[in-house]
Amino acid sequence: MRAIEIVEPGGPEVLQITERPMPVAGPGELLIKVHAAGINRPDVFQRQGNYAPPPGATDIPGLEIAGEVVSGDLANSPFKEGDQICALVAGGGYAEYCVAPIEQCLPIPKGLSMIQAAGLPETYFTVWSNVFDRGALAEGERLLVHGGASGIGTTAIQIATALGHEVYATVGSDERVAAVENLGAVKGINYKTQDFVEEIKTATDGKRVNVILDMVAGDYIARDVKCLADDGRIVIIATLGGSRASFNSNELMRRRLTITGSTLRPRPVSFKAAIAKQLQERVWPLLEAGKIEPIIHATMPLADASAGHAMMEAGEQIGKIILVV
Repeated sequence: MRAIEIVEPGGPEVLQITERPMPVAGPGELLIKVHAAGINRPDVFQRQGNYAPPPGATDIPGLEIAGEVVSGDLANSPFKEGDQICALVAGGGYAEYCVAPIEQCLPIPKGLSMIQAAGLPETYFTVWSNVFDRGALAEGERLLVHGGASGIGTTAIQIATALGHEVYATVGSDERVAAVENLGAVKGINYKTQDFVEEIKTATDGKRVNVILDMVAGDYIARDVKCLADDGRIVIIATLGGSRASFNSNELMRRRLTITGSTLRPRPVSFKAAIAKQLQERVWPLLEAGKIEPIIHATMPLADASAGHAMMEAGEQIGKIILVV
């Protein structure tokens, strides 16, 4: 099969088309003919040599796919040969065929294309796990999303808004302010021209927010603390602004604040299976009703994966970048 490999750690140019043996599905797995695959920030980190695949996972990048069931452990699966599904995988998505654990596979929501469905798994699993499970966003609470125009950001804004929450988002341009507000954010904040701490205090009449989804970290953490209401939670999912932070610990104690974080890729199948179940019950109906949708910024052929990575690193996209296989 054709696949994209990382020749060596480096820039987008190290992504090269190659020939690899077709993977074989083991017990509890399905072999999927890939129609489309999403590009995600962890793929960029892996390409740079900063995010190694978990033990036993392929070195082929790609964490989410949509395609057609070819074979596998069908006797223990709700799917049959020929079914169209999307799946969260630990790697191998940038290829013509990919193996996925059955419990991490979901039917493509009615009305969505393969390309749209390829933009769901990594993003939706991550948002649900971090905003609603780890962050415990509860009824009546407010959410702040950093990186609001990213695939994660556009997803978090839509899901939280659809479930009745006030959502605020930081972005890097006025164009993106308009984009996130069109997706349901109460207010988009251009972090290049506005102080998001002051904007949040003003927009919420001093009440501030209850949960912050932060993919920046670094010096954002001290500012996040100032944006939180008492008992608020910061959930870190990436460190684009640096891995070290300095903040006032007295604020954490006095106002009972929580700083936490997670990475999804190394977690066991059982953990991801629980998220898949919640998504199918709570979020898939919103997709099928047209209340939310994956935002697709660009599509390109598998062989042009390097161009997709360059686009992501340039920060050009609003939503997802999808490889069409």
